Amino acid sequence: MPDRTTATRYLYLARHAEAASPNGPDGPGGSALTAAGRRQATLLGQRLAGRPITVVHHGPLPRATETARLVGEQLGGVAVTVCEEAGDYVPYVPSAGELPADSAEFLLRFLAGASAEERSRGPELARRAVERFTGPAPGGEERHELVVTHAFLIGWLVRHALDAPAWRWLGVNAANAALTVLRFAPGRPSSVLLLNDQSHLPEELRWTGFPPELRV
Repeated sequence: MPDRTTATRYLYLARHAEAASPNGPDGPGGSALTAAGRRQATLLGQRLAGRPITVVHHGPLPRATETARLVGEQLGGVAVTVCEEAGDYVPYVPSAGELPADSAEFLLRFLAGASAEERSRGPELARRAVERFTGPAPGGEERHELVVTHAFLIGWLVRHALDAPAWRWLGVNAANAALTVLRFAPGRPSSVLLLNDQSHLPEELRWTGFPPELRV
């Protein structure tokens, strides 16, 4: 039987909008987003304006902060709060033995640039993110909340919702300002309702943040 002390949680996840080059005119000292990124963020907010979202969480980096602010402006008075769990970090570094033999070398090479601090700090932040953002919501009221974050955390939370192996956050990609929605209902398996949805963006604003070979 469902737990009457909890209610369904809808977790909306969005990668930050397109960011400027750190060395470009919109880098440090200016906006963290490009002009296209600001349009993406506004359109994402308009897409979500009809949903009963009560809070927008975002990571501490400027590109996530500005995206969350622009989205929040479209949501009309919704609280916008920063939290380090929504930041940009490597959530889990697998060993070679956990990975498929045909892709282990590629994946380990991809992760080789992670610093010792990232390897030690990331898993703790990932654990806290799962604890904070997933599972049925306490109390009897349905909850809708948005997390403006980065591609790695979106992959990690999708992996968690599907109860996939820990390494499988790798390969779950998110475009700038794309929308993913997870559902956590009492007495039901968690589910992925949307993944990397960009229908709110015109064609010229889609697939930014993706390498060309992954754009479809």
